[in-house]
Amino acid sequence: MRKRKTTDSPHSSTDVSEGKEKLRLKQDVGLISGVSLIAGTMIGSGIFMSPEWVLHHMGSPASSLLIWTACGLLAMFGALSYAELGTIIKESGGEYIYILRIFGSFPAFLFAYTSVILVRPASLAAVSLSFAEYAVAPFYPGCSSPQIVIKCAAAACILLLTIINCLNVRLATSIMNVFTAAKLLALLVIMVGGLVLLARGQTQSFHNAFQNTTAGIGAVGVAFYQGLWSYDGWNNLNYVTEELKKPEVTLPRAVMIAIPLVTCLYLLVNVSYLAAMTPSELLSSGAVAVTWGDKVLGSWAWLMSLSVALSTFGSSNGTFFSGGRVCYIAAREGHMPDILSMAHVRCLTPSPALLFTSAVSLIMIISGNFTSIVNFFSFIAWFFYGLTISGLLLYADFSLSQVPIIIPIIVLMAAVYLVLAPIIDQPQFEILYIILFIFSGVILYFPLVRFKRHPRFLQRITLHLQLFLEVAPTTRDTTST
Repeated sequence: MRKRKTTDSPHSSTDVSEGKEKLRLKQDVGLISGVSLIAGTMIGSGIFMSPEWVLHHMGSPASSLLIWTACGLLAMFGALSYAELGTIIKESGGEYIYILRIFGSFPAFLFAYTSVILVRPASLAAVSLSFAEYAVAPFYPGCSSPQIVIKCAAAACILLLTIINCLNVRLATSIMNVFTAAKLLALLVIMVGGLVLLARGQTQSFHNAFQNTTAGIGAVGVAFYQGLWSYDGWNNLNYVTEELKKPEVTLPRAVMIAIPLVTCLYLLVNVSYLAAMTPSELLSSGAVAVTWGDKVLGSWAWLMSLSVALSTFGSSNGTFFSGGRVCYIAAREGHMPDILSMAHVRCLTPSPALLFTSAVSLIMIISGNFTSIVNFFSFIAWFFYGLTISGLLLYADFSLSQVPIIIPIIVLMAAVYLVLAPIIDQPQFEILYIILFIFSGVILYFPLVRFKRHPRFLQRITLHLQLFLEVAPTTRDTTST
């Protein structure tokens, strides 16, 4: 029997003989905190935006509910597979660190390069567009909001969040906590309202519920993209593995509690939408929770618009605030420019990385819309999820594993399907551009990372940016005062 491989972080040991101390992150995240991190990140803007698009691609209420259930199961299987990886490779960093340790430097660089330049800004752009949709909806009752107004509101959201997060970390976290309450309140109102409607017999949408169901592989794949967007965050606990108490216990338990709870919540909310609206009304809504509020809450419908706008703003802030670990860890491994790992000398915030993400997100908002951004985000994400899961199949000893081998195999098959189905059924030039962009990292990797050939002008640019932005390299002070 092979001995199970475990990898601890090379950055988490203590070397006293040389008079230098390498810090280990404090292991303070327990089961309750882990469940909160997963569920709190997953429940964001998606449940207020994606139901319309899942129904649009699937064609019928029953099939759309099946997609939501399947997305929950897939998120559960993916999270359990990642939990197994987290107990073998006990380092923070999620996909980046797993790809680095299993496949080596080059694939890890491609992931970091794509994540920092495309995935994180795309996520922020999509959530900000969700906020804008609901923020402006009350000003255009009975009709769709103009796209130029939505995009301007989304851009204003990103700029405001940039200022907040660059100036004050405590203010950013306070906003996150307050707006989480608004998110939970909005979902609770929708669930209770739906149960009341069902009790009154409003079940018209569930008669002949499979009528007009779409069977095309491409349409089903895109419907999964929209549904899985709402479940995004199932892997977030793997980004803080070094900070977990007993990760081999906490990771799988947190997953087994959080994801079924979120899945049940999403199903109840979707049932509530369908109880209040016919499928055609839901498809023409634009802002489905606002339409639900108009039909169920009457004169109090503005509370739903306000709650969802606050919720999506909080999600935007959470998306902006989190995710810095990949950038930081990639810079620590020499895969990202030094400037992106620096912090403001007075505010102590990672302002260069935040400004960069903000700039790319603004470009995406100008050139795209919510559904296209989510589709491209999901395509990239599941490409790398599949790569990570294939690493687990190569790396783990499943004779000692708590996760049956069939689970990562199912996730890998789903990832291959989600990447290939839209290409085969509905090929788009944009997907080709994304693939070319991912592999364009080859041009940067070999001269800058592999051979460390850094042109002097890059060093001068870094120095000028340091002076202009008032930032400096981050260090860990291990001396006692």
